[in-house]
Amino acid sequence: MDEPARIGGRVQRLRTELGLTQRQLAEPSYTPAYISTLESGRVRPSETALRFLAGRLGTSYEELATGRPAHLATELRLALADAQQTLGTGAADEAAVRYRRLLDEARELALVPEQAEALLGLGECALESGELPDAIGHFEAAERLLADEPLPRRARPVRGRAVAHLLAGELRYACYLLESAIDELGTSGLADPEALVLLYAAVIGPYIDMGAHARAAHAAELALALAPQVSDPALVAGMHRQVARTFLAEGRVADADASLAKAQAIYGQLRLRTDLAHCHWMRGYVQAQNGELEAAERELRTAREMLAARRAALYTAQVEVELADVLRRLGRSGEAAELLSALLELGDSHGAVHAAGAHRLLGLMAEERGEPETAEEHYVQALALLERSGASGDLADLCRMLGDLLRRTGRTEAALDVYRTGLGHRAAPGTTTLGPAPAPPVFGSVRISGSRWAAGRAE
Repeated sequence: MDEPARIGGRVQRLRTELGLTQRQLAEPSYTPAYISTLESGRVRPSETALRFLAGRLGTSYEELATGRPAHLATELRLALADAQQTLGTGAADEAAVRYRRLLDEARELALVPEQAEALLGLGECALESGELPDAIGHFEAAERLLADEPLPRRARPVRGRAVAHLLAGELRYACYLLESAIDELGTSGLADPEALVLLYAAVIGPYIDMGAHARAAHAAELALALAPQVSDPALVAGMHRQVARTFLAEGRVADADASLAKAQAIYGQLRLRTDLAHCHWMRGYVQAQNGELEAAERELRTAREMLAARRAALYTAQVEVELADVLRRLGRSGEAAELLSALLELGDSHGAVHAAGAHRLLGLMAEERGEPETAEEHYVQALALLERSGASGDLADLCRMLGDLLRRTGRTEAALDVYRTGLGHRAAPGTTTLGPAPAPPVFGSVRISGSRWAAGRAE
């Protein structure tokens, strides 16, 4: 609501345009003296008074209170929905242009929720194009705008910021952001199902990359338990896509593929091209883990083509790491090496985990060519990246590979040091720096729980 003087000026202008006296405007609910005081800006009118006056003056409450025609806010919200559709079905840079224009309009109209929505859209565009610092900035700005809103309204920017940090290789911080929000939802009594599913689905990825498989499995169980209470099909599809990772970690390949099929069907109906590409990506990964290399290559190439068409450089390069691994296993190491160069050319913007994966593969191929010095260089670079990210499982595996290489080249003491480093990361599987995992949510007097909760709390 505007300042009293601005509201009073609008009331006076509209009354004068209609040829009404203060008495005619006021009766039967108010007095002429009240209208005079209001028009002079000496009193802040109540919502009830403004709604009464708006009806007498032939305008809307919103326009009288803010000076904005009601249809402008409605039109802006519709335009934001169109921009979201553009992001889902078109290219991120095209959607970003629309979001920037709509953000300027929302600022001009002082519409805070619409400003936050535009910033969230810009953050998602930046995630897709790999501009991670920009993405973090947009999500942080949206959080600031929504600072006084209930936590469920702030779940989306929290999740966006966590995903950006995850893609940058900052796994522990991503976990911290998501676990803190989940805990706050639980302790505040605001255990909103949609917000919780969004956060639980987002935390599965960093849990798995850090080796916290029991926590990931429990987050997946809670998300699945809450899914029937979620009305957004895209959110449910995203949950199924992440849950597939926990099934795969448990060796349940058929269940993983079934979850991905559910997600893929929803994304196909909604025409969400990037999300659909991620499903092809994940299905390719599942098939590669199951030894179905030709099928995996087809799925990963489909994902790569879809993401490249959307100019999603970051995700395209990350898919190429998975595709390169499949090509190497198919005996096509030359093609694999060419693909890996694209990811490494992105520099630090693509995140430590996938860059380490590229160096790991290049090291493996160097070993296969009989070039141990080159292999060692790549392994050491990968090790440095993974130590920074906290990806414990990958780190332990890489230590084994580097230790084996050093042992074969006669450097036994150095190999033992590397093995000890790897064992140190294996010694505490599933741990994070965060202490106990978040408590399960409570709805009324009912606590949502999963069969593995004890294991999740024990990590």
